[in-house]
Amino acid sequence: MGEKWVLMKTAQTPTNIAVIKYRGKRDETLILPVNDSISVTLDPAHLCTTTTVAVSPAFQQDRMWLNGKEISLSGGRYQNCLREIRKRAREVEDKEKGIKIEKKDWEKLHLHIASYNNFPTAAGLASSAAGFACLVFALAKLMNVEEDESQLSAIARQGSGSACRSLFGGFVKWIMGKEEDGSDSLAVQLVDEKHWDDLFIVIAVVSSRQKETSSTSGMHESVETSLLLQHRAKEVVPKRTIQMEEAIKGRDFASFAKLTCADSNQFHAVCLDTSPPIFYMNDTSHRIISHVEKWNRSEGSPQVAYTFDAGPNAVLIARNRKAAAQLLQRLLFSFPPKSDTDLDSYIIGDKTILQDAGLEGMRDVEALSPPPENGSAQKYPGDVNYFICTRPGKGPILLSNENLALLDPETGLPK
Repeated sequence: MGEKWVLMKTAQTPTNIAVIKYRGKRDETLILPVNDSISVTLDPAHLCTTTTVAVSPAFQQDRMWLNGKEISLSGGRYQNCLREIRKRAREVEDKEKGIKIEKKDWEKLHLHIASYNNFPTAAGLASSAAGFACLVFALAKLMNVEEDESQLSAIARQGSGSACRSLFGGFVKWIMGKEEDGSDSLAVQLVDEKHWDDLFIVIAVVSSRQKETSSTSGMHESVETSLLLQHRAKEVVPKRTIQMEEAIKGRDFASFAKLTCADSNQFHAVCLDTSPPIFYMNDTSHRIISHVEKWNRSEGSPQVAYTFDAGPNAVLIARNRKAAAQLLQRLLFSFPPKSDTDLDSYIIGDKTILQDAGLEGMRDVEALSPPPENGSAQKYPGDVNYFICTRPGKGPILLSNENLALLDPETGLPK
């Protein structure tokens, strides 16, 4: 066997947004949470991580590139994932290329990893979740690992807690587990993405800068200092999780919206209850909440649910396309783009919703009338960077088209 070969796999993994939040770990190293959480997977066509993993006897060390820049793999989280997946590696044979890797060879072979997010990293859009899920999924395919997605999720969890939920599409539950070694802390799919395909999601990217307090350090401080977090984990979330599962399975939007908004607000209340307090939301986030609350109340039943992760971006889940189109009209009235921005770069993702909303260009946006329930015609141009329109989506997939690989098949270096 020649020593020049490179074997590669490329995968694409979605991000997810929690509707019952994860806040607080009972074990920092293994990333074991203090409560169950539930998330919706977002359509990877609009938000995803693509990762190429390669192995070759020519590689001198494990290396990784994120969004084109080389990053260190020395951190504990990367090392945990690499160690756990290598442990499970099996024999691999590629007859076409004349390559055979024995199980024992994996310990001494080095890896090259290239990863790319099609959305801002570390801006509160769960980029680390998609990233670690994609890393583990791609490596499992490269190394012929036989573990299923739930078992792989327990490895991805050791990279980033919420990553375990990105190994499935649709609605996903991360079971906190009871075992000290974390073997039962893993993700399961509640329903697939087709179960509730009426839902439409609009994300207001309020700031795509990196956040001031990372999720990891903020979470540690919350566990240490917030009494509300203890109460939430013990008393509130167990009941809420059961209600949320019922709402999802029964496609009961009124209950779903009520639970989603309440849980998001309590998550941020825990952040405020932390010492020193953590502010993830800003004035624009609060205005969006106020707009949605007023509209839902005026309609008599919820049209939209809102949820915010550890950042100011609003994830707005509309009950159907009609509600999403009305939501977009309201959002664009209050948060129009700056005068030098065109509609095409201001609304990204599934742009078909613009037709439903009767918005073909900036003229239509300028002609929008103020929402009747708002009581104010004030506009905040430029306060939202852009909107992403999407929907619930599928889990990770392997990309067979070699043109989509991020590494060169000859050298194993970034293209």
